[in-house]
Amino acid sequence: MPKVKTKAGAKKRFKLTGTGKIKRKHAFKSHILTKKETKQKRNLTGMTVVHKTDEKNVKLMLNI
Repeated sequence: MPKVKTKAGAKKRFKLTGTGKIKRKHAFKSHILTKKETKQKRNLTGMTVVHKTDEKNVKLMLNI
């Protein structure tokens, strides 16, 4: 039986932490930034953890 391929889009968007949680980037930070407040843009910078209700689906896409 052949190997199961990882979803290429998910592979680029998610990273695993050392404890097994999944990190992701915030949305709404790529374009149309002129109408957003500086505080909002600053808070969207950096990584956050995927919510536990979505973890199962992301792990299926990453074949974890």
